[in-house]
Amino acid sequence: MTAQHRIAKHADLPEIVAIYNATIPSRMVTADTEPVSVESREKWFSEHRPDSRPVWVCEQQHRITAWLSFSSFYGRPAYSRTTEIGLYVHPDCRRAGLGRYLLETAIEHAPTIGVDTLLGFIFGHNEPSLQLFEDCGFQRWGHLPRVATLDGIERDLLILGRRT
Repeated sequence: MTAQHRIAKHADLPEIVAIYNATIPSRMVTADTEPVSVESREKWFSEHRPDSRPVWVCEQQHRITAWLSFSSFYGRPAYSRTTEIGLYVHPDCRRAGLGRYLLETAIEHAPTIGVDTLLGFIFGHNEPSLQLFEDCGFQRWGHLPRVATLDGIERDLLILGRRT
């Protein structure tokens, strides 16, 4: 598969949200427990800028299949060279290399937008994502034990980091 990406447009937001919402039932990817609305993600989307905090989408046959976001970390100026990576793949397109493509491309792109530290916040039981990030050179920088409760089960959150 040859993957390509582009900067997300506002018109893509419903598909971005749909992919995000598709991850909620698995209880492996997000701490949201109910679907989010497009309206609730408007502010998040508007905070992303193509030249500094882009949102990218992969598209095949006029359908968004995956997306990646560079989000500001902690909202303080001293952290401006650090971003959190959000990476989501449509359920029908997982294990096809889209996540790896987007993550590897993000690592290469980060210095061009003034980013030298990438972070991923991943549940400890999300082995596929942990493996992907570690395969791409991320290391475990933090462990927050039992900080999330999903369906009555306490879950760990791992912080993975990588310098570019």
